[in-house]
Amino acid sequence: MFGFKKEKKSELMAAIDGKVIELAEVPDAVFAGKIVGDGCAIIPTGNKVLSPVNGIVVTVMETLHAYCIEGEDGVNILIHIGIDTVNLKGEGFKTFVKVGDEVKAGDQIAEVDLELIASKGYKLHTPIIILDMEKVADCKCVCGEAKAGKTVALTYKKN
Repeated sequence: MFGFKKEKKSELMAAIDGKVIELAEVPDAVFAGKIVGDGCAIIPTGNKVLSPVNGIVVTVMETLHAYCIEGEDGVNILIHIGIDTVNLKGEGFKTFVKVGDEVKAGDQIAEVDLELIASKGYKLHTPIIILDMEKVADCKCVCGEAKAGKTVALTYKKN
């Protein structure tokens, strides 16, 4: 009637089963301080890591602990499994994708041995980060229990 249109929000699905928390609660200054970008984190209870968006895999870290997916909207999303888990040099991680693969939200990209990671003293917190914050606004964490590929963990508006 007045010509107002509702702005559509984009959604990131939970990448792993667990509890979605605010990024500020992550026990790592770089992530908690939003130095690499904004987003949320998941304290995982499941071991399957799924793509939070439809897009293309642009990075698979050699140590298999982190992945970057460029979403269909051009926004780059980092999935970082655990804190300081780069030090495991791939132990406890299995990948299902390679750079250039197309993925849909909910496709499995990795598997992780949570017990092994915890037994070696690493935190399991898994940040899901929007890397190019200049492309987005109004980034909001949807806290609470989440099912990978089924529950929205983060919403944002594309600039």
